[in-house]
Amino acid sequence: MNKTSKGLSRRTVLSGAAAVGLAGVARAQSPAEIKVGLIVPLSGIYTRPGQVMKMGAEMGIEHINAQGGVKALGGAKLKLVVIDCGDTTEKAKNAAQRMVAQEPDLVAATGSYLSSFTLAVTEVTERAELPVLTLSYSDLLTDRGFKYIFQTAATASRQSELGLPTLMKLAENASGKKPKTVAMLMDNTATSVATAKALKERLFAQEGLQLVVEEVWTPPLSDATPLIQKVRSAKPDLLLFMPNAVSDAKLGLEKISEFGLGQGKIPTVSFSITIAEPDMLQSVSPETVQGIMTIVANWGSKGHEALIAELKTKYKEPWMTQNVISTYGDMWLMKEALEKAGKADRNSVAQAFRTMDAGPSKYYPGGQLKFDEKGRRVGAGVVIVQWQSGVPVTVYPPELAQAQPFWPKKS
Repeated sequence: MNKTSKGLSRRTVLSGAAAVGLAGVARAQSPAEIKVGLIVPLSGIYTRPGQVMKMGAEMGIEHINAQGGVKALGGAKLKLVVIDCGDTTEKAKNAAQRMVAQEPDLVAATGSYLSSFTLAVTEVTERAELPVLTLSYSDLLTDRGFKYIFQTAATASRQSELGLPTLMKLAENASGKKPKTVAMLMDNTATSVATAKALKERLFAQEGLQLVVEEVWTPPLSDATPLIQKVRSAKPDLLLFMPNAVSDAKLGLEKISEFGLGQGKIPTVSFSITIAEPDMLQSVSPETVQGIMTIVANWGSKGHEALIAELKTKYKEPWMTQNVISTYGDMWLMKEALEKAGKADRNSVAQAFRTMDAGPSKYYPGGQLKFDEKGRRVGAGVVIVQWQSGVPVTVYPPELAQAQPFWPKKS
């Protein structure tokens, strides 16, 4: 036995043991890593939005960890767990079941792009008491009395209420008259159904619009010709085109161009981000989409310049869709809840979301970082995006706008 070992007193040993014990308790209370989930489509026809949501989540996690992690938990770092929910509601439900079974230490999650998928996923996560953030639009998501879902986007009906009157004013100011007839082409996903319901039940009549064509398809769309033929025959003042799969949007835009209805001949508006995805330019020219607008829950806007530049550099994405910026914001919202909860468990995080009042939102348009009794973000707004010179830019609201909007005049 050497001198040092001989010199160890019982008090020294006990003090050391106590220190180790305290450190152990501290580690138990403040885990080195906290798992958060991302459940999105990474296979099938909706892969593209899932991929960019993953980019947003990765950027958020990287920035949070680089800035010291969760301070209330000793600087614990966030760790992203990614789950592919596939391209059907059945696959999404199965993926959610795998997620809660295989990842029992997840404290929160976000997803799942389509409202139809999010409806299925949250049936599972609600039973597991796992809080889920979502940018999905359907009103039904937060009309079921669930306690563990938190909708950061304005609901579909609210987006219609906020967006359509703004579009009508824009048309009137630019052309001197309001549109009087409208055609509506939509898929049958939950978001489109909820949007159309609000439009047909109240908003068309409120704005003096007559619905002259209504066509609904089940994705994937095999042929857009019959749909666009009906639009060409009816010659509406306004076309609402609402696809949620990139392949469907491409088919529709190609046919609109082929029939000579693009470039403002029939002003076209959407209610989904799909029509403003970078992939659109693989099928149609910038001139074809020039002036097309879409009303969405979020978009890379004024104030996000540094994030947009980083996205371009890191992932070669030409612009920041709502799927990136909202998922990025979700990571910060989870961090805020963990700071408030002071515990890395899902019920404490869920309660932190319910009682959160963290002021104006930085990564979502309008409103507060606060949820109402249904789990809807208070004051959630919309963004109107317009294709201008080959880039979809934010043109509304004014405080977020990157360019002035224009109304494509009917010729």
